[in-house]
Parts: sequence; structure tokens; C-alpha cells
Amino acid sequence: MATKMGNRSPVRLGLALIAAAGLAIDAYVHFDLASAYAGIKSSVLNQGDLFRAEATVAAIAAAAVLLRPRRYTAAFAFLVAAAGTAAVVVYAYVNVGSFGPVPNMYDPGWYPEKTLSVLAEGIGALAALALLAVLQASTRGPLTTAPPRRGAAAPSARG
Repeated sequence: MATKMGNRSPVRLGLALIAAAGLAIDAYVHFDLASAYAGIKSSVLNQGDLFRAEATVAAIAAAAVLLRPRRYTAAFAFLVAAAGTAAVVVYAYVNVGSFGPVPNMYDPGWYPEKTLSVLAEGIGALAALALLAVLQASTRGPLTTAPPRRGAAAPSARG
């Protein structure tokens, strides 16, 4: 049985650390690349702005899941990391084109920072999802069979 550290088990703490690390790497890479992608723009936004927004949201999600690992922060971290992973993969293999204020972000090339970002986002998403599952399971408590309701017939032994 896992020992408790305060209100956190080692499993919860480990999953929160992995999710936060993935999101922190995501934030770093997107902040670092934002200026290089600022030239790709629509009439309203440039890709650098979207990278800065992704980096900011990833940093907030990393801090939230690390400082307060609860179901809602784990869900938020999962959504941010999974959306980042999906965006990188889709824009690497599909030329979506520009739509609305979003510029055409098709980028079929793979380079070290992009690879690091997608791996960190993917691992962070999996860790956040696992953390969400662990937290959900811990709120339900041990599995027990409920007593029959009053007036309900007892289950029969027939197969």
C-alpha cells in the first residue's frame, strides 16, 4: 500500500510532477518559438500570438496541477496538453489552411524543438489523464455492494 505524504500519495505526486513537467516544456518551447513564427499571420492574428497564448495557458495548467492536484486541475491540464499534441500533429500532416482569424499553420517539417514539444505534451496529457483517473477513483472510496432497497426483491440465485 502506498504511504501518504500529507494529503498526497506518491502516485498522485508523481503524476502531477510528470504532467506539470510536460506542460512546462510545452510552455518553454512555445515562448521560445513565438517570435520566429510571428511572420505567419492572418488579418487579425499571427502564429506567434497563438504560440504565446498556448505557452501562457500551459504554464497556468502546469502550476495548477502541481500546486493543487484536484480533478478539475487534472482535467484542465489534460485538455491543454492533449489539444497541444493534437494541434502539432494535425498541422504537421494536414494543410488545414487559414480559417477565420487563425492563420495557415501548416508545418510539415520536424525539428528538435517541435519534437520535444509534441513528446512533452503527449506525456503530460497521459500523466494528467492518469492523475484524473486516480483522483476520481479516490473520491469514490472502496467498492462495496449496496444493500437492497426496501421493497425490492432479493436477487435470486438462478443463473
